[in-house]
Amino acid sequence: MPLRNLLLKYWGFSSFRPLQEEIIHSVMEGKDTLALMPTGGGKSLCFQIPALALEGVCIVVTPLIALMKDQVENLTKKGIKARALHSGMHHFEMEVVFNNCIYGDVKILYISPERLENDIFKEALKIMKVCLLTVDEAHCISQWGYDFRPSYLSIAAIREYLPNIPILALTATATPEVVIDIKEKLSLRNPIFFQKSFVRKNLTYVVLKEEDKLNRLLRIARWAGNTGIVYVRNRRKTNELAAFLEKNGISATFYHAGLDMKTREERQNAWTKNQKKVMVATNAFGMGIDKANVRFVVHADVPDSLEAYFQEAGRAGRDELPAYAVLMYNESDIAELTNSFELTYPPIETILKVYQALCNYFQIALGAGKDMAFPFDINQFCNNYNFQSTVVYNTLKILEREGYIIVSDAVGTPSRICFRLQKDELYRFQVENGRFEAFIKLILRSYGGVFSEFVKISETELANRGSIHKEDVIKYLHSLHKMQVIEYIPQPDSPEIIFAIERLDNQYITISQANYAQRKQAAFQRLQHVISYISSTNRCRLQILLEYFGEKNGKRCGTCDVCVERNKAELSELEMDTIIQIIKPHLKRYPMDIIQITSIVHGISEDKVLKAIQWLKENGKIYTSENNLFSWTKGNEA
Repeated sequence: MPLRNLLLKYWGFSSFRPLQEEIIHSVMEGKDTLALMPTGGGKSLCFQIPALALEGVCIVVTPLIALMKDQVENLTKKGIKARALHSGMHHFEMEVVFNNCIYGDVKILYISPERLENDIFKEALKIMKVCLLTVDEAHCISQWGYDFRPSYLSIAAIREYLPNIPILALTATATPEVVIDIKEKLSLRNPIFFQKSFVRKNLTYVVLKEEDKLNRLLRIARWAGNTGIVYVRNRRKTNELAAFLEKNGISATFYHAGLDMKTREERQNAWTKNQKKVMVATNAFGMGIDKANVRFVVHADVPDSLEAYFQEAGRAGRDELPAYAVLMYNESDIAELTNSFELTYPPIETILKVYQALCNYFQIALGAGKDMAFPFDINQFCNNYNFQSTVVYNTLKILEREGYIIVSDAVGTPSRICFRLQKDELYRFQVENGRFEAFIKLILRSYGGVFSEFVKISETELANRGSIHKEDVIKYLHSLHKMQVIEYIPQPDSPEIIFAIERLDNQYITISQANYAQRKQAAFQRLQHVISYISSTNRCRLQILLEYFGEKNGKRCGTCDVCVERNKAELSELEMDTIIQIIKPHLKRYPMDIIQITSIVHGISEDKVLKAIQWLKENGKIYTSENNLFSWTKGNEA
């Protein structure tokens, strides 16, 4: 089927977005391809369309379990067979997924990077027909990127199992240095590189130095209208800001990773369906969100990196209508940001202590624990071992990035079952075990597909349908599980820690002091770029962002807070740039008075030159001495 027909049939679009079709053709021609497409650029279609057009399974490596689940659910609704494989899944659950990929008609398999090292996966690769290997969030492979994950480094080794299969690497946020790193670490062969401009003409960037953030936020929400997102750094603030907005007549709700999954889904749906106007959230909210009419994204706290900021801000205005990305800060934010940065990178000795305590907490012996999952209460753990919760939280993130553990927040994930027995075997079991017959028939009446894959179930729903107590339903399920009739995975009621590898003695925990120090330094530099961005009062916001991501010759946007102030000088961009180009070299060499400056600028009225000087002075580009002589401020660029 022609590509555009697939696009129309499954997604309802009659044409591709810029670069999508070129990227699709590149991978379908068997070429390694790297695509840098900002948030909202339609990256997913670049592998989903080839997966449908080619014979075999498209494997998609992604670290975002929540995104995996969203994508699988959305594709399934469209009639496209997709499955996910990630940490926290039981052994039999993974086997079912592999069998469906090898012998069934699955088109897309999402897999978390740490599962690439699984021996069963490698064996399955030998007989699985694969058409494309896609690496989503490809910046995670670079230790100089903002979200480095060591498990990504194992992707290149998979190529020996797929020698003639192309790789498609996708990322929304990568600096030029990270792009080079992606090519090297993935061992891409003469890759075709596509880069979509980071310019979003409909999106206006605004930075506000603001002491009274609450009332400013209220004014923004009232003025901007329609739908918005407000990002904050901690969970407590999500509740506080949402309550404040509600109290002042703005329909709002809040979202963070500490909420159970059912609550998160309900709140996301309420926001998506416009039942709630504003979502106040931590950075846990946003992946997989495809809401077109978001009119504003406000960062009420300063983000850690321009990569994260650009991605989150980019969730505004996907319908290409005017939208606003507003970042609010005050002096105390800068100090808080610097202090929290130190907590984000605890000393290696502390990391080792937390790991040791974690293993003792779960009573895991040396050499044991691989793939085991344990319910985890961070407050109880901190109390037991006298750790600061912020330090433990950041240490867990580091241990996860290094591939030792996985932190799952799958609280509220529904229970799942799959029959281990085939239909004829199940019939014999029912004949021999009459007390289970009615309950097994209840399951079969209630849920389809339970013989070929895991199906989400509700113990409460089964109890109501069978007119029995929920406790009896759970007992039946556990009994059938023990008898190996079904595989029953109960709903988790708390976050889990999953050990990706067996417990190691601390002397074998390899967190290189030098690499760790380099990563910390790289993160600190990213933080400095954020501080520089918000502190700048004389450079176009968009130009700063474009330059950070490698677009050196971007034009002024004309709409950001800096450009608006410059526009008040009533000069065109050409006139302002011409004046600066003429006077800047002179003022850098020696001071000049007003008469001297106006005399060297030809072709532009004296009134406009005076307005330009006034603007340059107000924005710190030039300064005056006691003798009223003007000089160019050292280190400033126009």
